[in-house]
Amino acid sequence: MSTFIGKYEAKADVKGRIFIPSAYRKLLPDGQKERVVMRKDAENDCLVVFPESVWNEKVADFKSKLDEWNPVDQMLLMQFVSDAEWLDIDSQGRILISRKNLMAIGIENSDVLFVGMIDRFAVWSKSKYEQARLAPSDFAALLKERMLKK
Repeated sequence: MSTFIGKYEAKADVKGRIFIPSAYRKLLPDGQKERVVMRKDAENDCLVVFPESVWNEKVADFKSKLDEWNPVDQMLLMQFVSDAEWLDIDSQGRILISRKNLMAIGIENSDVLFVGMIDRFAVWSKSKYEQARLAPSDFAALLKERMLKK
């Protein structure tokens, strides 16, 4: 199991190419180091990047919770999957993120922040991430609440 942790700053070039931090590239499973799956997060202004095997597990789990004959469930699955895209990782360890996706998460300059999420990682505008972070007291209270849940 990959464990993407920490935060890494990066820069997008004028074409939208961004180096995946080497710490994250090393964690991609063997046979899955050449492409990843990316989708815009449904709630936050970030892009979530999945190793292929993790993406496949998430989709299978999600699909198992849906009724394939229910038109709302069908549309939910279609929208979830159709909003995703494959990203090739070039020989230098870069991914190419479209201008549309960079604008969707508020990257106006070239400052990008990679944020680990255990089995996947997120790509944020550095300033948007700082704005979205929980206040330390809220973080502590929520952490304590969740850690005590059974």
